[in-house]
Amino acid sequence: MTATETISPATSQQRPSAPSRWMRRALWLIVTIVVVAAFWHLDIAWERLAKLPSEGAEYFAKLFFSPDWSQFGKAVAATVSSVQMAWIGTVIAAILSLPLSFLAAANITPRAVWFPMRLLFDIIRAVPELILAIAILAVTGLTPFTGALAIGIHSIGTLGKLSFEAIESVETGPIEAARASGASRSQIIRWGIWTQVQPEILSVWLYRFEVNVRAGAVLGLIGAGGIGQMLIENIRYRRWEVIGVLLIVVVVATILIDLASGTVRGKIISGQWPWQRGGAGAAATVEMQAAAAG
Repeated sequence: MTATETISPATSQQRPSAPSRWMRRALWLIVTIVVVAAFWHLDIAWERLAKLPSEGAEYFAKLFFSPDWSQFGKAVAATVSSVQMAWIGTVIAAILSLPLSFLAAANITPRAVWFPMRLLFDIIRAVPELILAIAILAVTGLTPFTGALAIGIHSIGTLGKLSFEAIESVETGPIEAARASGASRSQIIRWGIWTQVQPEILSVWLYRFEVNVRAGAVLGLIGAGGIGQMLIENIRYRRWEVIGVLLIVVVVATILIDLASGTVRGKIISGQWPWQRGGAGAAATVEMQAAAAG
């Protein structure tokens, strides 16, 4: 008897046919039709695309080949105002979002509490800073503080969401250790949860500050002060040499802020700050006490 004849009927069955891909192909066809139709209805002067390189080079020369350095001091002062606006807004958001994020965490609070809090975060994130600033104008007027409040309110939604997601992803070991050692609810949150999420939340705060610096420039469109207001005023009158100086200052300031916050964020994540090492040691003490009690 040959080897082919010894194969059982179960193993000699044919391989099943490949699943049909008509749904995937139909989906791609629909997406392609939608994209083509969208471009077809756009009012774009396609014949001007050929002039894009030459016009781009012309505007680049206007911006950066002959900048008006006499406006450098004003540009720096406006940039500092934008940074201050972003910093105040970030501090406001951090202070308010932290306790709210604990209320929005499903592993700490019941559904009747965390569901409305998450809904509040969604509503806040859905409203742009520009709309919030316009709504606040009736109370504060056109001042940098208006921009700071708008940035702070909008940032609450983002920081709250990222914070409660970090809280929900913590390890249960330190929480159980604190609970076994007889810790109160506030002590469990302080030593069992906060010590775990502290680097991540602080890192998110720093990143949001970087985002808010750029958001502060946009708020200048409504006259909230800062580098944005100076930009929009010079764009209105086509003062390209001044706009070039403003852009240079903004780019340099953004790079410096990014480098500084990146360094701080790296130290926070690695736990190199003395106050972080103290927190970790306190958490370890709680775990050892719980182990001894067990």
